[in-house]
Amino acid sequence: MDIDSLKAFLAVAESGSFSHAADRLHLTQPAVSKRIALLEHQLDTRLFDRIGRTVRLTESGQALTTRASQILQQVEDTERAIRNLSGDISGQLSLATSHHAGLWRLPSVLRRYVSAHPQVTLDLHFMDSEVAHERIIHGELEMAIATLAPTVHERLIAEPIWRDELVFVSAKQHPLSQTHDLKLADLAEYAAILPDMTTFTGRIVKGIFEDNDLPLTIGMSTNYLETIKMLIGVGLGWSVLPKTMLDDDVVLLDIDHPIERTLGVIHHVNRTLSNAGQVFIEFLRGDSDYD
Repeated sequence: MDIDSLKAFLAVAESGSFSHAADRLHLTQPAVSKRIALLEHQLDTRLFDRIGRTVRLTESGQALTTRASQILQQVEDTERAIRNLSGDISGQLSLATSHHAGLWRLPSVLRRYVSAHPQVTLDLHFMDSEVAHERIIHGELEMAIATLAPTVHERLIAEPIWRDELVFVSAKQHPLSQTHDLKLADLAEYAAILPDMTTFTGRIVKGIFEDNDLPLTIGMSTNYLETIKMLIGVGLGWSVLPKTMLDDDVVLLDIDHPIERTLGVIHHVNRTLSNAGQVFIEFLRGDSDYD
């Protein structure tokens, strides 16, 4: 089987579209179709059912999906291990980052790294921390900088880099901002704007209220902390935000209940890191506030 054909097959399988796959691979749609046709000829089976504009995997296509991913991961891992022998710090570094880490923590690290290693091409992907974990678990990206899960997945290596202190905030005009020595019970009386409860941060806040047998009323939910900050700033509720995001748009609520999450780097336990990836982790360690 041809490696390029397998890449085209996975691109179509993941996107559900020959045209989207072509865009992803920087090819023409006929070129993608030709690679799929070659693969189907080699395997003597149809991999996709094409019904109008809809593309669906056949039973054979579904069976090939996992194996194709494993084959490509093994090929990439082998190529990376061989390139590492030269000691060169070059090539592509596929890196995922959460929106918060990417906007508030990474810029200074990236600036120094890009300046020191201009031969490295960064393939940067912004996504929720939970999605980043899944992408790394499935070997789709080399590493991710994100909020670390409370329990490390067996397929991952997770290294803490930054302590991210979380604080309770509201708008200046919100009733909570006028109250001193607040308790969690006071917050429970008002609607909150928080990340989805499936996120690591959402679960942290939910767990605090459950541990204190208090209700948590969600007035609105979004996973973008910058959006939450805007909504809080106009007086739509209270929230929990990283302390690094505090400014004149929101105020710190007077409540003695410290919360902390951990931002760090994750990569697959069985995936060989490129020289570029190993050096990037060293740059992250140089910026770490962990001992």
